Amino acid sequence: MRWGENRESRAGFTLIEILLVVIILGILASLVVPRLAGRTEAARREAARSDIEGGIALALDLYEADNGGYPAGLSDLIREPSDAKNWKGPYLKKGLPRDPWGNAYLYRAPGLRNPTWYDLFSLGRDGQEGTEDDVANWKEAE
Repeated sequence: MRWGENRESRAGFTLIEILLVVIILGILASLVVPRLAGRTEAARREAARSDIEGGIALALDLYEADNGGYPAGLSDLIREPSDAKNWKGPYLKKGLPRDPWGNAYLYRAPGLRNPTWYDLFSLGRDGQEGTEDDVANWKEAE
């Protein structure tokens, strides 16, 4: 301290001021983090929907156009099945994708929900069929 200055006139923050700022930042973080976590899950659902309605659906439709019907399983999009009439694959160049939760997409042809077509879906975060987090190529009755 210089001659003539008192402690009160020095610039800087007190310990109490710093603690108040840290507490306020903690409260703000506790409000923001849950919202960001919800957006991450929504982004995963949209990525699964994009796979189902985009790349995999296109590969299935190309297979159907070439062979006169949908494949027995998704692996037929990668490897030529013995009963294929006019297989021009592989229809998925990078192999079978996994859903954003790391699980295989499920496929049924003919579908239970789409009897004249196929069912293509992800079990979602919980990995259980028939729960509300499933992402599918059909719409639930409202």
